[in-house]
Amino acid sequence: MIDIKLLRDDPDLVRASQRARGEDDGVVDAIRAADERRRSSLTAFERLRAEQKSMGKVVARAQGEEKQALLVRTKQLAAEVKGLQAAADEAQAELDTLLRTVGNVVEPGVPSGGEDDYTVLETVGVPRDFAAEGFEPRDHLALAEGLDAIDMERGAKVAGARFYFLKGAGARLEMALLGLAMQRAIAAGFVPMVTPTLVKTEVMAGAGFLDQHADEVYRLEADDLYLTGTSEVALAGYHADEVVDLSRGPIRYAGQSTCYRREAGSYGKDTRGIIRVHQFNKIEMFVYCRPEDATTEHQRLLDFEKEMLAAVDVPYRIIDTAAGDLGGPAARKFDCEAWVPTQGRYRELTSTSNCTTFQARRLNTRFRGEAGNEVAATLNGTLATTRWIVAILENHQQADGSVVVPEALRPLVGLEVLTPVR
Repeated sequence: MIDIKLLRDDPDLVRASQRARGEDDGVVDAIRAADERRRSSLTAFERLRAEQKSMGKVVARAQGEEKQALLVRTKQLAAEVKGLQAAADEAQAELDTLLRTVGNVVEPGVPSGGEDDYTVLETVGVPRDFAAEGFEPRDHLALAEGLDAIDMERGAKVAGARFYFLKGAGARLEMALLGLAMQRAIAAGFVPMVTPTLVKTEVMAGAGFLDQHADEVYRLEADDLYLTGTSEVALAGYHADEVVDLSRGPIRYAGQSTCYRREAGSYGKDTRGIIRVHQFNKIEMFVYCRPEDATTEHQRLLDFEKEMLAAVDVPYRIIDTAAGDLGGPAARKFDCEAWVPTQGRYRELTSTSNCTTFQARRLNTRFRGEAGNEVAATLNGTLATTRWIVAILENHQQADGSVVVPEALRPLVGLEVLTPVR
């Protein structure tokens, strides 16, 4: 949730952010009007409430007709106070609803537009020339089936479309990925966390995942709980309604969890393999820091992601995501996209977002600042997911269908080469 003070003091900044996102900037005026009604009602309420409190002593001293007139006024005051309280509550409810429709104010330099309007910041590595090597690359599923590493058919039999089994080499590869990511996170000072994958409504909403993308989230209606699509949600709620100690610097967590996404609206997209699935595993970095440290911390998270991508030795690029593709909580987001040879394009493997004070304001997470308790900033970033298997298999395949294991993963996988099962 953005700061109401920002809407009062610099509405044009919020309007510009809304336009960059492709959203309605008229909501700014609607919010300001609701805020004014709330403040006016509260001012009148406080004035009449003070009169109401003082009336008791006056009535006690009065007699006769004067007392009767004062009693009539007392009843009028009670009705007026009740009406003003109701008006203030109504305006507050409208204000809260409107505020939740406004995404975080985008940072300067974020490209305007939608999904295809990103800016490429850096390209790392050169895609292999398979034609020069003399063979046609197989896609990740063909490779995985040859390795007996992924079983889509039985995944669908057990759980439905977009579910799968990782087995043998596939399971070993994922466990190695997650293990390496967590090892590196711990070495960098992150506190390892295994998080709940079910959260309460207020946590899911507070993290910003029920605003515009509620249809992407699995909900257990009987329990009023949500399955999370990232451990970011649970970690955002971890310090809800708390005052955290940032005197020694940012608090950094690395969360491991299974993640669930409904993939609503993705019918017909990436139906082959494990690029777009309903369940996967992930290591997610999450940071609490002072707002003035958020930009530096964002770059730090991106650097960690780059180091992990270098460890698995795949070509990738970094994009500055356009405002309309940020998602509500993010003020800026960098994606790292790996080259997928059989698709001839880059596909997202990681993203890191600076959510500034948006999530912490909703979840009431503060820190002790010079002027008292202040709202903290939060950031998140992917360090490894199941989807990385796609890029590893395709970029490290050999003509016979085997796959060379990236050197950094070999101690954890226990193999140098994954060989087809005959």
